Amino acid sequence: MTHSCLITGSTGLIGAALVRRFAADGLRVIAAARNVAKARVLFEGLDNVEILEWDVTRPLDAHTPSFDWMVHAAGETSSQAFVERPAETIVTVVDGTRHALDAARAAGARAMVMLSTMEVYGAPTAERVTERDYGYLDPLSVRSSYPEAKRLAETLCVAYQKEFGVPVRIARLTQTFGEGVRYGDGRVFAEFARAILERRNIVLKTEGATARSYCYLGDAVEAIRVILERGEDGTAYTVANESTFCTIREMAEALVRAHPESGSKVVLDTRGAAARGFAPPFRMNLDCARLRALGWEPKVGLPEMFDRLMASMSR
Repeated sequence: MTHSCLITGSTGLIGAALVRRFAADGLRVIAAARNVAKARVLFEGLDNVEILEWDVTRPLDAHTPSFDWMVHAAGETSSQAFVERPAETIVTVVDGTRHALDAARAAGARAMVMLSTMEVYGAPTAERVTERDYGYLDPLSVRSSYPEAKRLAETLCVAYQKEFGVPVRIARLTQTFGEGVRYGDGRVFAEFARAILERRNIVLKTEGATARSYCYLGDAVEAIRVILERGEDGTAYTVANESTFCTIREMAEALVRAHPESGSKVVLDTRGAAARGFAPPFRMNLDCARLRALGWEPKVGLPEMFDRLMASMSR
């Protein structure tokens, strides 16, 4: 029986949601964070949550706490950081993953999940993208600092599983959102929601041609739990709601139609887009059959995801 779980990146959106879910399930949760004060505020009143000060870019000290599960959720998620601080992005992802794997190995963890990204697929040409479909990534593009680092981190996981027997699995998450997103979050879904709440136009900084799937935060948390419980070591699982596949422009237009009271419209302003760190346009229709085979199904679609997001941001 699993009794404890260490979660890195515990003050981030997904990390914090994992801490609360696992604590509610009765597990002893070790919430690792660089900012201990922030973690204490976030998890105040959760008696079975222990705060561990740990910057994953450095090794965990010799007094490694014991735990059964580990979720490595720490990492940079800002597209702007990928182009403004690419070296730090790479170091955080690669060194952070190595130190997390070392900690899981030292603790004799029964299962570990490293959170990766759909960006490892690059620009695949498959109509439906499975875990075996990879496309072009330009290693000389500064924006590649994030997906290339995540690719290496995944290879590092497989190396630790093969060489040292660390029972690590990989969750490749698409863009994930729900309650708890900061009001000032710079990602596209938050910008759209903020525009509706503030009754102003949704301004697209690109043509909005990129098409992808999304995932509700609670569904992603459940997926991570399923991968911990039933996943196969050394294996990657795509985490997305296949029914949400659409272009960025289609998503913006649907949101405007759903909220006519806002008076918002969709307008284009693509000046200076290259400096903002946006990924090149792509179409990525993700196939989650491997994860669904473990018994997982998403429950919340895109309209309800935005309803819950905006309700949370309003508070």
